[in-house]
Amino acid sequence: MKAADATAEQDILDQGQEYEEIRQQFYVGERPLFHRDHLKVVDTIFTDGESPLKECHDIELEGSMFKWKYPLWYARNIVARNCTWFDMARAGVWYTDHILVEDCAIEAPKNFRRCHDLTLRNVSFPNAAETVWHCNGVVMENVTARGDYFGMNCSDVKAANLTLYGNYSFDGAVNVEVRDSKLLSKDAFWNGSDVTVYDSFISGEYLGWNAKNLTFINCTVESLQGMCYIDNLVMKNCKLINTTLAFEYSTVDADITTKIDSVINPSGGVIRAEHIDELIMERDKIDPSKTKIICR
Repeated sequence: MKAADATAEQDILDQGQEYEEIRQQFYVGERPLFHRDHLKVVDTIFTDGESPLKECHDIELEGSMFKWKYPLWYARNIVARNCTWFDMARAGVWYTDHILVEDCAIEAPKNFRRCHDLTLRNVSFPNAAETVWHCNGVVMENVTARGDYFGMNCSDVKAANLTLYGNYSFDGAVNVEVRDSKLLSKDAFWNGSDVTVYDSFISGEYLGWNAKNLTFINCTVESLQGMCYIDNLVMKNCKLINTTLAFEYSTVDADITTKIDSVINPSGGVIRAEHIDELIMERDKIDPSKTKIICR
């Protein structure tokens, strides 16, 4: 275990009490370990029964498997390593606080709702539909996810090396930092605020609509009608590839290192680019004098 990982575990689990070990058990039926605490559960299978660890706290899971619904609800202080959530373990972790999930495969959808202090490290979500919703204090490192509406209405999020295949990601999210990531996502970051993306690639239509304080630094973006209806859009040292009808009704401070295929009706600010193939400024819709265009 790395020193940083050990520290993270100590911050979550109660170190002041001895843990009872449960090893290689096979649980069937509802709530087999309901309301238990200070357990180390190793190589154990939970199947054909709802809510096996409901209302538990100070639980360490290692190499265990969940095969049925609602495994961790209303729980706290949970560490799960090398565990597997199978398809029917859906809605797996809801209303649970202070949880570290590491080196896990989570096949089930609709996971992690209304959780506080959630760390996901080296986790794969092959079916991430409606996953990580309404969570606060989220850290994601080396996460791969496929599914729509990932990260909806979350706050205080830090993601690094996130690979996401799914539309409508981070809708309504607040205070988000994304680094070194790849998002293939239509309608990403809609309705959000205070979002900063560094050194990442984003491809998808209608990027960032209705957002506030949205910043891209050293990013490559490919988008139809991207970055529209935004209050305070900042782009620093970014590439826009095959990006058309950009910046409509947005206030912009954009430094683009490539050409832009087309720009339409920005509300104001500065746009710097190598070249703009088509610039549309409709005086009946916006005041062109409020936007400065600089083509190198």
